[in-house]
Amino acid sequence: MPDLTFDDVSIVYRTSGRNDRGAIPAVKNVSLKLPAGATLGVAGESGSGKSTLAMSVLRLLPPNATIEGRVLIGDTAVADLRFGELRALRWAEASIVFQGAMHSLNPVRTVGQQILEALELHVADGWKTDKARKARVVELLRDVDLAPSKADAYPHELSGGQKQRVMIAMALACEPEIIIADEPTTALDVIVQKQILDMISVLVAERGISMMMISHDLSVLATACERIAIMRDGELLEIGDAYEVCTNPQHPYTRQLAEAFPTIGDASSRLNPVTRRGGSTGAKTRELSDDVVLEARGVTVTYRGRGRPLAAVKDVDLTLRRGEILALVGQSGSGKTTLARTIVGLQHADEGSSIRFRGKDIPRKGRALRDFRSEVQMVLQDPSAALNPKLSIYESIAEGLRVQRYQGDEQERVAQGLTDAELTPPERFFTAIPQELSGGQRQRAVIAGALAVGPQLLVADEPVASLDASVRGEILALLLSLRDRLDLSALVITHDLGLAWNIADTVAVMYQGALVEYGPTEQVLLDPQHEYTRRLLAAAPTIERRLA
Repeated sequence: MPDLTFDDVSIVYRTSGRNDRGAIPAVKNVSLKLPAGATLGVAGESGSGKSTLAMSVLRLLPPNATIEGRVLIGDTAVADLRFGELRALRWAEASIVFQGAMHSLNPVRTVGQQILEALELHVADGWKTDKARKARVVELLRDVDLAPSKADAYPHELSGGQKQRVMIAMALACEPEIIIADEPTTALDVIVQKQILDMISVLVAERGISMMMISHDLSVLATACERIAIMRDGELLEIGDAYEVCTNPQHPYTRQLAEAFPTIGDASSRLNPVTRRGGSTGAKTRELSDDVVLEARGVTVTYRGRGRPLAAVKDVDLTLRRGEILALVGQSGSGKTTLARTIVGLQHADEGSSIRFRGKDIPRKGRALRDFRSEVQMVLQDPSAALNPKLSIYESIAEGLRVQRYQGDEQERVAQGLTDAELTPPERFFTAIPQELSGGQRQRAVIAGALAVGPQLLVADEPVASLDASVRGEILALLLSLRDRLDLSALVITHDLGLAWNIADTVAVMYQGALVEYGPTEQVLLDPQHEYTRRLLAAAPTIERRLA
């Protein structure tokens, strides 16, 4: 089994044309070694160069990338391989689990066909015939805890966790000796994330595979890797034993990454998300107002199709007060997003359900519904999908004002929305397009669009699920700031219990469409009464789990 070695590797992207920015160094003089059978985590935020470094292993970088130094698998320099040799190396000796399972799987082919493709391209003694290859697909699906019947499913018919399991099955298909996992659990709920991490750890241990895992979350790497390397701006800052790096970091940036994801119960992180600026956000626990903004009673939502009716939301009661942040917590499929869509009027509740905003039933049509939507705004999970790539940030924000037929000074209102979202000076962002902004700036632009119409309630669906550690803290600090500056209420949908500890006044736990626990944050997270809440807390990745 070979070692994977990065010997003084530097990678530069060269740009040209209208967006010519010259040579952009992505990786700078990195030397790293992944010994045979070992596990190595590489941590860092977007732009740190970690994915670029990983893609260089199988020469998957774009044509404008130039590599200096050597990437070695055993004694073989990857750069010296001819195409046929490189093709034989991919999948068979080293394979990759890509970050976005939905984008990496072909939507028009079954997952079984996609796993078969790798086996057909790399025929080995164990699967020389069609029958043997099909048996191998069944074996791989069972290895990743999927029923053999899932081979006939298309990607859109699978959950996020199931799609990620299929990606892992594909990576294991040809029995590689090295696996590179690029953010394999990003945006997965904590229970599925734990299942994926546990499964990867078992497979690596049982098969003696070498693994290089990439993540911005140190707690994820601490549960799966023996050693961790820290990267920033293309440079290697620190490397060592995983537990030592996480608990006794030597570099200030490593300490920042370690503190970015709070420990539930840690008083210093309560209402105090870590930001790039450091220090306290100044937010404090406060008495909840008696002014009720939103009241939901007996809300049930049933989907009816060709099969049996499915109750996605079951008899939910919620109350949200002025200036309150309520975290709605649960794993994928628990009904959180359906409930949120129903609250903002995008989904109809069943007969007998009651949703009242400011003491009045939410309207279902006409001008009353339009006016209601100026008071209640939704912030979607993926800012890249929420913003039109062809429109400037100004036009994206102004679109909501025009739909609401805003009668005041449009430019002034757009500028105010950007300022409220802490994108300053606002004029700098008027002509920018989404692709020119960072992930955190795009999320702020989406929030600015919601704020521009002057809402009293924000409904934020997984607002930081795919963001880096410090960017996550900036967005959470912004939500706390909006609560304090504008007395804004927020319903934040999340699978991240750390987020709830960071910013929420109250927590509602949702399971299979029903609320199973509801109360003040400290009460729910520190003294959970329901078994499902305890399961969520136990599944959250922590650095300390390595000691178990």
